[in-house]
Amino acid sequence: MAIQDIPSSWWSKSICSPDIMFSDKCSYNPFMNPSLSLTFLGISVFAILLARSSLGKISYPFRIEVKKAKAIPNEIINYTFPYVVSFMGISYSEPQKLLGFAVFLVWMFAITYKSGQILMNPLLLILGWRLYEATIQINNVEKDVRVLKAGMLSPGTSTAQTIQEFYIIKG
Repeated sequence: MAIQDIPSSWWSKSICSPDIMFSDKCSYNPFMNPSLSLTFLGISVFAILLARSSLGKISYPFRIEVKKAKAIPNEIINYTFPYVVSFMGISYSEPQKLLGFAVFLVWMFAITYKSGQILMNPLLLILGWRLYEATIQINNVEKDVRVLKAGMLSPGTSTAQTIQEFYIIKG
């Protein structure tokens, strides 16, 4: 949305050369609604850093043995993508559409949280995490479970944590 907040006239401006760097001819603020654009851009960067930090702080108290694993696609993208695309025409200068988008995001969070799919977040894909269906053995009991792991999951012994109905395996 921050990119949509940059008017087309700004894109045609030349890059600031050192001789005009501090003059009125050089514009550092491309946004039509800078406070909203920079606030939401900051929130997004903070959320990514928080997610990455949180994933790094998980403790892995359970010892498991992965018997077999199969990667499964991230289905949340398939059903949310059409809805997100429909909101691509919103801008910060249209508060009613922005509020509608906020309601949509809260609704999607509620659905994914209540359905136990909160860990099937597209951000996790960007950070390198993958979702698997796996057969594991824990405490001498064999189970078929969903596993989230950074990188490839292969058979063998690992340490794990459970969150919602997922096993998160240490990379």
